[in-house]
Amino acid sequence: MELITGATGYIGGRLLRRLIAEGREVRALARDPALLSGESIEVVTADVTTGDGLHEALDGCEAAYYLIHSMDRTAGRNGAFANLDRRAADNFARAAQEAGVGRIVYLGGLVPQAQTISPHLRSRLEVEEILLDAIPDSVALRASIVIGAQSPSFRLLVRLIERLWVLPLPGWREHRTQPVDERDAVEYLARAPLTDAAAGCSLDIAGPDVLTYAQMIEQIAEAMGVGRTPLSLRVSMTPSAAPVVARVTGLDLELVRPLMESLEYDLMARDGHSAADVLGHRPRRFSRAVDHALAEWETIQPLAAR
Repeated sequence: MELITGATGYIGGRLLRRLIAEGREVRALARDPALLSGESIEVVTADVTTGDGLHEALDGCEAAYYLIHSMDRTAGRNGAFANLDRRAADNFARAAQEAGVGRIVYLGGLVPQAQTISPHLRSRLEVEEILLDAIPDSVALRASIVIGAQSPSFRLLVRLIERLWVLPLPGWREHRTQPVDERDAVEYLARAPLTDAAAGCSLDIAGPDVLTYAQMIEQIAEAMGVGRTPLSLRVSMTPSAAPVVARVTGLDLELVRPLMESLEYDLMARDGHSAADVLGHRPRRFSRAVDHALAEWETIQPLAAR
């Protein structure tokens, strides 16, 4: 039995369908089981922030996916989200130990090789350490920007391209990362509990293409078939720009702010820590990921810019 937390979220929902399609025995954890009423699986009610229901949810599970982050409006500001994430991870780790869970699979984010990182990236790293310390055979997967129709990072970029004829590109435009197709991210997650070589590892999920954020925006605009005028700025502007970006894109500010903070660094896969090598799956190119994401997006709602 495998438990999926965050099963009502973006990646959790896609992973849930992937495991069901493979015929794996899955249990989904949700604070509101009604959100999963259409799924033909076992659904349990639990709350990681209080610990209520966790022991029952984890009972009989060999593996558990931890796909929870406080990057939303309920997390608050001034570091409250970090305390919330820490408490939730501690509760989950203790309950997993007591239930005899053999492996936790955690999805975090790529960590910049810098002395100072954003509060959200620091919090994700702390959660990773808590879970791996508790269950030594666990696996942490650190993802780059995920390219998918429902990915918050991808949606932010697409909405900016769609709604602004002139695109201000602050100082972070030259920072680099390795965006990953959502299908590859889900495949890595699906393989992580079944791969002995992954035990105790922290692995980087990254695509094969190294791109600056400016190049990413340019290629997405090209795939959308639109022309946009870039306006290069010397400064970062993230604190002041985040509320404006939230209004333009229609995304929640408490989601936009940490996404924009992550642009302040190069987010690159570490040498020798590739999920592709350990889990035996080769990720798709950026162009394929973008084309797939845009095609799926348009099955749900039209893109005004196209």
